[in-house]
Amino acid sequence: MGTYLNPGNSGFIEMLKSDYVDKTGLISIINSTIGTKKKLTCISRPRRFGKSYAAQMLCAYYDKTCDSHELFSKYTISKDKSYANNLNKYDVIYLDMTHIIGEAGNNSFIDFIKEKVTEELVLAYSGLKTDSAFSTTLINAVEVSGNKIIAIIDEWDAPIREIPEMEQPYLDFLRTLFKSSGTTSKIFAAAYMTGILPIKKDGSQSAISDFEEYSVLEPGDYAGFVGFTEEEVKRICEEKDKDFAKMKLWYDGYTVGEKHSIYNPYSVMHAAGSGKFRSYWKKTSAAETLMTYIDMDQEELQDTIARLIAGESVVVDTDSFQNDVETFTCKDDVLTLLTHLGYLTYEEEPDSYDDDTVVGLVRIPNEEVRSEFDKILRKAKHKSLIELVRRSDRLLKDTLEGKSDAVAKAIADVHDSEYAPTYYSNEQSLRYVVKMAYISCVDQYAKVEELPSGHGIADVVFLPKRRSTLPAMIVELKWNKDAEGAIKQIKDRDYPKILTNYGGRIVLVGINYDEDTKTHECLIEEYSK
Repeated sequence: MGTYLNPGNSGFIEMLKSDYVDKTGLISIINSTIGTKKKLTCISRPRRFGKSYAAQMLCAYYDKTCDSHELFSKYTISKDKSYANNLNKYDVIYLDMTHIIGEAGNNSFIDFIKEKVTEELVLAYSGLKTDSAFSTTLINAVEVSGNKIIAIIDEWDAPIREIPEMEQPYLDFLRTLFKSSGTTSKIFAAAYMTGILPIKKDGSQSAISDFEEYSVLEPGDYAGFVGFTEEEVKRICEEKDKDFAKMKLWYDGYTVGEKHSIYNPYSVMHAAGSGKFRSYWKKTSAAETLMTYIDMDQEELQDTIARLIAGESVVVDTDSFQNDVETFTCKDDVLTLLTHLGYLTYEEEPDSYDDDTVVGLVRIPNEEVRSEFDKILRKAKHKSLIELVRRSDRLLKDTLEGKSDAVAKAIADVHDSEYAPTYYSNEQSLRYVVKMAYISCVDQYAKVEELPSGHGIADVVFLPKRRSTLPAMIVELKWNKDAEGAIKQIKDRDYPKILTNYGGRIVLVGINYDEDTKTHECLIEEYSK
């Protein structure tokens, strides 16, 4: 067994010794592509979504230098008709690009790959004829061995993300291997690449056009094989005796194709092991990049970020994104990148096709990611966000001090700002403005909209985060009625019942907007238990 040629099944064995979730069904899809025009597959997902685990699994399955029958015998793939035909039948070239960059250095990693793979091929096949053209050496190896190669490239886009100046030489190298010139068919039975970003675009097309791409935006049949499904997380919670509702709140929320509940495996397994529901993003380098992108000067980006933090979904056109971390022509490119990084989740709007442009909605997926946005809100450098936070802090202080007139004026100011909806015509519009007005609460409160309680549904409930000494707040909204009626509804329908076990203070806030007078009215009371 080698490092780059036929790495064996030790990586998969280590995975099986931990809490393994069966993803072997992915192998049957790859098997169906072997020897076909669709044999080149690229899967892109955010960090810590299990891409490398899948790569290790594929190495164990295809590598002909090891016997993996026992490892796979009790998993889904063993029941597939393609199972025995492909198990341990190929030479495997495995390239972990992040590791290779670290070993080789930034500017020499392509030569490093050629050198190391060639060395291991020569050791595996005595008398192998090598050539200055790496692809020719691979062709010779296939002729000597009698069977084709499975290529597995993990973190394929690491050079593009980390060494931008090497982007073109790297893409040229990949083209020599994976381009429809006849060379690819002579060498590879199949190829499987993983990365965070889809393949770099060359104009409007993929720079390595023969790959079938399955991104977080268009996952195809791979939607349920990268990341955990809800059924899988439920089983984990049952086995570990963990609270599924908390797991869902913290780590669910990703829509991947037709799968509407995909979870971050890294965070789920850490929470299941430790019992601590919190953000595990701070353990990844992705968390360090969020501020960089949010502080960009793309037009309307700051307003859009504020809307996302307030809990809204926003429209995005992903088509112009060039699949790199440097080329941004508009705010949609930044939002698309944040989606690929896992900070946002994307859902295509039905019937959104117009002149080949697909429009979708993005939002912050869950509490884990929201907490990362919350942390940077007060660190933002743009004047518009700084002013929004300042006004929101004052609004919260006035609310807790019972200054109804000041609260009504603050909400009116947001209504008159760039953050207001275009059409201010109903209670939903008012809800939007109120959420934006209280945006700075996100670092001290968990905000729950339309919370069932008592004999109805409370519009917005602000629950203090753990260790906070602030009171809970129940906000009821009215349109063309009055604030007094909003407070009365909270009491009559017993909305505070949801807070029965909450030992702190509860503040009731009634807000009304009158279309005729164009005024906001507010009434604040402290609830007597």
